[in-house]
Amino acid sequence: MSENEFSEEQKVDRYRAVLYAGASGDFNPIHIDPSVRLPDGSRGPILHGLCTAAWMVDAVSRHVGDPRKIKGMRTRFSSPVRLGDRLSFRGELQQENEDGTQVYAIDAVNQDDEPVLKRSTVTVGEV
Repeated sequence: MSENEFSEEQKVDRYRAVLYAGASGDFNPIHIDPSVRLPDGSRGPILHGLCTAAWMVDAVSRHVGDPRKIKGMRTRFSSPVRLGDRLSFRGELQQENEDGTQVYAIDAVNQDDEPVLKRSTVTVGEV
């Protein structure tokens, strides 16, 4: 792996959705109640999308060495993340801009190699 690439893994433990609900204030039952049926007919809970996105941004932050360098992010949530999933975040420098910012492209997949985030980018710059 080159210096412009990184990878990181996260395990979605059984408490993650409840902990994130407490931190975010989002207590939607699809995230914390195992008896709730999801639109696809399966049962919850599923992890908050923004928790998954936060892990993506954290992976870039670790790669660049300073969370204050994060300037923005974009992503599309493509599949639900379930408790017990193992997520892999892989990123690489995609673009260096004239203003000194850099754009990293990130892929996030679960243990079955199914994308959970698509078309993700994180922009970093000087503090």
